[in-house]
Amino acid sequence: MQFIDRVEIEVAGGKGGDGIVAFRREKYVPAGGPAGGNGGKGGSVILRAVEHLQTLLDFRYNRRIEGENGQRGGPNNRTGASGGDRIVQVPVGTMVYDATTEEVIGDLIEPEQTLVVAAGGKGGLGNKHFLSNSNRAPEYALPGLEGEQRFLRLELKLLAEVGIVGKPNAGKSTLISALSASRPKIADYPFTTLVPNLGVVRKPSGDGTVFADIPGLIEGAHLGAGLGHEFLRHIERTRVLLHLVDITAPDPIEDYEMIQQELAAYGRDLLNRPQIVALNKMDACDRTEAEIEAIGTRLSELSQSTTPIFQISAVSRQGLDPLLQDIWTTIDRLKEERDLIHNLSS
Repeated sequence: MQFIDRVEIEVAGGKGGDGIVAFRREKYVPAGGPAGGNGGKGGSVILRAVEHLQTLLDFRYNRRIEGENGQRGGPNNRTGASGGDRIVQVPVGTMVYDATTEEVIGDLIEPEQTLVVAAGGKGGLGNKHFLSNSNRAPEYALPGLEGEQRFLRLELKLLAEVGIVGKPNAGKSTLISALSASRPKIADYPFTTLVPNLGVVRKPSGDGTVFADIPGLIEGAHLGAGLGHEFLRHIERTRVLLHLVDITAPDPIEDYEMIQQELAAYGRDLLNRPQIVALNKMDACDRTEAEIEAIGTRLSELSQSTTPIFQISAVSRQGLDPLLQDIWTTIDRLKEERDLIHNLSS
């Protein structure tokens, strides 16, 4: 499946139905009054967030979405039928912008959350509304109004509590595969991952936590180099960053610093997120214990982390249990802090 995380579309609410000119025509009522009904309301275009979608691909082939038009009014003061709403499914995590003004219209972050993006037009008034003392038989009615029309930009920002970052080929996809039932494409060369992969990792309590394997970042990613610029925004919603460093790389310290620089340059307060650092591929490492210890010590200094630098192997599952335990502890602490802030403000 092709991963599409940004599209521009046109949406238009349905036109309201026209009001009509009509008069009562009943037996024994030779001069019936005005009885033209109002037009029905036009249908709106509504976005609905759903969990089973992971991409905006459907919009690539359907760039204009319209609500149904309302029906014209009827005689005997009958109001025309309203046009049906057009309800369109989008992935949870979809941001909606006005493509012309760049205004944020909405952020669909909850399953089944809805957002009206183009309201249907009002139905026109029938001639019964124009009855007055000076005009007992009005011969005019109003047409229905056009529905709201606008150009939108939809951007998908994946919702995951833990974002896995690192250079290409650091082992992110292998790790998410080892921790969850996700089976991303994996190979021993850079840029295997061209799209973010999501995996649900079960806590000891049985609750699921979503991990996102963010495609490898390279120097200049925040400026659009490599694959980074398109995917850095997926990190914005994560609560915890898991930074994987390849211990078999020529210079793991330089790799770590480069990723940190890209996160800082992208902004969005990413460097202030809790970050857990892990040296990966320990099963394939031919460095001495002293060299590994020196690398770990330097990473601790650079990260200013209060937790140890974890040594893991996603392939052999070495060290994954203590790593996960630290992740769960961090997530629980963040939840307690959020709950405390919420209680104090309420």
